[in-house]
Amino acid sequence: MSISRRGLLLGVSALLAGCTTNAPNHQVNYAALPEEKFPLQPMPLEKVKPELRRQEVAYETDHAPGTVVVDTPARRLYYVLGDGRAMRYGVGVGRAGLALSGNAAIGRKAEWPNWTPTPNMIGRDPDRYQKYAGGMEGGLNNPLGARAIYLYRGGNDTLFRIHGTNQPQSIGHAMSSGCIRMLNHDVIDLYERVKVGGQVVVVQA
Repeated sequence: MSISRRGLLLGVSALLAGCTTNAPNHQVNYAALPEEKFPLQPMPLEKVKPELRRQEVAYETDHAPGTVVVDTPARRLYYVLGDGRAMRYGVGVGRAGLALSGNAAIGRKAEWPNWTPTPNMIGRDPDRYQKYAGGMEGGLNNPLGARAIYLYRGGNDTLFRIHGTNQPQSIGHAMSSGCIRMLNHDVIDLYERVKVGGQVVVVQA
């Protein structure tokens, strides 16, 4: 039985199409970032479930491209790309992360931000937090991680942050403190995508 050249090319094309995948390369996404002000080591993939790692997914929504949607019950954050697609990230939700719902705007962004505990935190555990009342400089041990995205309403700070963490095992879980935490590698990626003034929608249970 003979196979025409056109048939052979179609067969090869179909085979190649079948081998094509949009699966993310987690080894690349979470590789070392030596150029950072505080260099980051590779993120240990075994500490985060595959479905909680950064990846582009199908996402039908009426929100405009560039909108950030925080789905707190699902422990997911979406950056809307448009055309039925979004970049999805796993998040951890702290107690403060349950205090805001609805719409907000990105008021400012910061790389390796300073962190100051709230008066409530200092009052609750002064031995732990009083020494940071004047603020803690950015760095690998700072609770806000590599980046912070500050949410505002009506020009006022809501005290709600989307920020990094050096505790990858916390992603996908409810935490006792903090707002919305992301892997440092992921919050760096999101930071580069979002704009000051961009819209954020927080969905609560």
